[in-house]
Amino acid sequence: MERADGDTERLVERAGDGDAAAGEFLMARHRERLRRMVAVRLDRRLVARVDPSDVVQEALAEAARKLPEYLRQRPMPFYPWLRRLAWERLVKLYQRHITAGKRSVTRETCGPLPDESALELARCVLAPGPGPYDQAALAEMRGRVRVALAQLSERDREVLVLRYLEQLSTAEIAAILGATTGSVKVRHLRALERIRHLLGADVAENGR
Repeated sequence: MERADGDTERLVERAGDGDAAAGEFLMARHRERLRRMVAVRLDRRLVARVDPSDVVQEALAEAARKLPEYLRQRPMPFYPWLRRLAWERLVKLYQRHITAGKRSVTRETCGPLPDESALELARCVLAPGPGPYDQAALAEMRGRVRVALAQLSERDREVLVLRYLEQLSTAEIAAILGATTGSVKVRHLRALERIRHLLGADVAENGR
């Protein structure tokens, strides 16, 4: 992750110096990361209406238009900036199709986490090691996972999603949430302990 961040910073510097190819490569190298974010977040009620690839493509097109402004100001690291553009598109879609435009586009929430993502998060936090995991057993505890996630604070839940499902670095999470890296580390450990406690030691043992 650190090496990838370094590569991105070098590309940002080159793009800032007028290297158009570096700007294009910046967009291309983060396409898969955006696709992962959209896949993790997309409300299943929107699947029939929204093509995730279109969300990514539209975000990248907007980023290309706004890249000169970003390069002048550099308000945050590149990927958190790029992700914000895709996130805002997702929230607007959620507003348009589900909440009739009543939700803020700056808030880090976009409907409930899809079941597949919630279960994957539970698998990640309960089974961080390389051992086998019983997916059928995890599917049976779908409701239990939902209850556990609901008992976390919104910010704690978001840290876990960003870390384990979007696979972001601590620095990227801090930039996205407007927090320090130290506070993100503390919140991450606290949230991890809390959700493992809520899901129960018996579940944790099954996940090892």
